[in-house]
Formats: sequence, structure tokens, C-alpha cells
Amino acid sequence: MIASEPLNRNGFVRRILRAWRSASRVAWLATFFLMLGCANGDFGRLNRSLITDDMHAWVAREAPGRKGQPPSQFSLTDAERQLRDLAYPLIEPPYDRQRWYSVLAEYGLAGAAQMPYPEPSAYAERLLSTPVRSQTALYAKLVEDIRQDVVRIDPFFAVARYVIDMDRKRKASLQHFAAANRDQRADARARIAENIAVIKWVQKSLGARAASYQYALSRLVVEAPSPMAVEAERSLTLLQSRIAAHRDVLSQEVAGLAPWSAPLEQGFGK
Repeated sequence: MIASEPLNRNGFVRRILRAWRSASRVAWLATFFLMLGCANGDFGRLNRSLITDDMHAWVAREAPGRKGQPPSQFSLTDAERQLRDLAYPLIEPPYDRQRWYSVLAEYGLAGAAQMPYPEPSAYAERLLSTPVRSQTALYAKLVEDIRQDVVRIDPFFAVARYVIDMDRKRKASLQHFAAANRDQRADARARIAENIAVIKWVQKSLGARAASYQYALSRLVVEAPSPMAVEAERSLTLLQSRIAAHRDVLSQEVAGLAPWSAPLEQGFGK
């Protein structure tokens, strides 16, 4: 009995340690899922406690034509950071808003595989498979998603125009002070290409979003006819008009920086 006491005591200690580790894992998982559950604030925005300055910096790195390219080592300007922040909701699939994994997608840790925008039918399948008591809820959801895109378009392109103007000045300054900025040339070119990539990604996504909403509405009016289809059609027409209002203007503005982003243009296809 005396010889077995240390063994029993050691076994007891090991059990205590295992229990402590298990409790730690449970506490960590509970905290993690609590954070995910509290990730969304009002109006579909991310809870402010989970927001960091460069949380959307990955958007430029993952943009079509830039993925795998050496990133610029320049710090983001206020406008460049805002450009990426405003871009994200316009490239995020609307059915991924306010989900438990939304905070992960915001940081580029989940959901990036769905970008560029998936097939037009993906949104319709998600919408029509939503369990509802009345078809009115489906039309209301469609209208809500369209209008959320509409109100985000003008602010994004206002910042985009400003960033493009600053990039023109950046290019001119680099040429004027070439000797002093010889080592910064590659980073300057990369940053200009990154900014253009973000803008073009949003343009591409907006076209795909409008197509997906149109497809969903076409399915909905057959499966669940409702007078609300008229409101959905009006909202969709408004979205298409806002997209068209910015498409041509930005194409001309981006063209002014084309010599600095020739490889990027090939990534989008013409």
C-alpha cells in the first residue's frame, strides 16, 4: 500500500491536468462561438468590437489579376483602406451576410472561395430554399438585398475616384523624383495595380450580382407569383442604373493608369 501511493498520487495529478486541458478547450470554443454569435451588429454591419484597421487589406491581394503577385509594402492610406472596406460588402455574396461565419469571411479566412461571384443560380437556390410561411418574405428579402447594394455603390465609387486621382499624382511624383524613389518604384506600381484590381473586382461583382438578382426574380415570379414582383423589378432597375452610371466613367479614369497595370488587365479578360 505504501509503495503504491506515489503512483496513485501521480495518476490523480494526471487526471487533474487532463480535466484542466479539456476545460480550457471547452472555454476557448465557447468564447470563439460566442464571438461569432455576436459578430453582427445593426443593419448587417460587423460588430465594432471585432473591427480592425486593415481587416480588409486581403481584398487587394485576392483580387483577380493580383492573387499570387508580390504585394506592395507601402502602408495603406486612409482612402485606400476605406476603398477596401467599402469594396468588401459588394463582393461578398449577399446570402453570406449576418451568418455565424461572417466575421471569418470579413478577415478573408472563410468565404473567399466564393469570390469572384459564384454562378447566377446560386443566389436563387439559397433564396428559394429558405423556409418561409409566405412568399412575401422571399420578395422582401430579394428587395432588401438589392437595396443594400444600391446604397453602397455611390460611396464606393466616390472613394474609388479619389484613390485613382491620388494614384495619378503618385505616378507623376515618382517620375519627377525618380532618383530619390528608385527603391520604391516596384511598391508604387504594385499599390496602383492593387487599387485598380479592387475597383475592377467590384465592377465585375456588381454585374454578376445584378444577373443573379434577375435570375432569382425570374424564378420567383413563376414559383410564387405576387404583386411584390413589381417592387422587386423597380429595385433591380435602380441597381442596374447605378451600376451603369459608374461603369463607363471609371473605365476612362482607370485607362489613364493602364501602362502601370498592363499585366493586371490580362487577369480580367477583355
